[in-house]
Amino acid sequence: MTRSLVIGNGESRAWFHPEDWCLPSDMDSWGCNAIYRDGSVDQLVSVDYAMQQEIYVSGYSNNNNCWFSNWNVIPAEAADMMMMGVNIPEPFIHRSERISDLCVISGKDPVTLHEKIEAAIRTNPHLDMDDLRLKLQKDTGIWITYVHENDEVKIINSHYGWAAGTTALALACDEGAEEIYMLGFDLSSYKNKLNNMYKGTANYLPDSAKGFNPINWIDQLNQVFNKYNDKTFYWVDCKLKGKWTQNVRYLTKNRFRDILSVHPEAYTKEKRGIFVDVSN
Repeated sequence: MTRSLVIGNGESRAWFHPEDWCLPSDMDSWGCNAIYRDGSVDQLVSVDYAMQQEIYVSGYSNNNNCWFSNWNVIPAEAADMMMMGVNIPEPFIHRSERISDLCVISGKDPVTLHEKIEAAIRTNPHLDMDDLRLKLQKDTGIWITYVHENDEVKIINSHYGWAAGTTALALACDEGAEEIYMLGFDLSSYKNKLNNMYKGTANYLPDSAKGFNPINWIDQLNQVFNKYNDKTFYWVDCKLKGKWTQNVRYLTKNRFRDILSVHPEAYTKEKRGIFVDVSN
């Protein structure tokens, strides 16, 4: 039986640092976006333009498996010609250092941003306007990332528009996992502050931002649970029990810790309290 651990970036998994734990031999790990800053995972998923460039520039994708959406490699010369005909202010163009004659172009046009914001304000008058602008302005611009011909990036050809966490769940299922453990899937709420391990850091919203309405995440999760109804999902520290399909089980943090093994080197590191906490 093949098992996968899929790690979201909700704050409930603050106790878990990838480099401190050893997974069972039959379990691989899937992580999202900035988790690579804290240690490597077997498969890293990113659907965010700015994070994809950050990950690639860091060199992580040279030796680690990555899954990127909207990642279409083209000749750099073609990209240069495309940009010649585009009227985008220079501050909105994010180029990585040129390392080859190949690149990926992604992003959203800042020229039409104002119109999109005004339309969103008209259709969502009940929302915090400053927070709405903050979220819509995030990652506006063009990212040009120069790439190597032989890297470890795989292109995500499905689940367009999905969040990184739910995309990672679906990919783990597609890759053959029969049991999937979910960690850090907290389902943010607009009534509370943003729930994310990396808020306030590069390429993330500030920690002053509000959370998101979880309706899209809930829909995507239900699609995964229903499509892969022959698989079992173990949700660690689930905050919204009772509304999922029968193939979803619940685990406490301590029950899940019993499945893992502490990496020997972790004992020599600065204590974070994660080995003595017996709550939950």
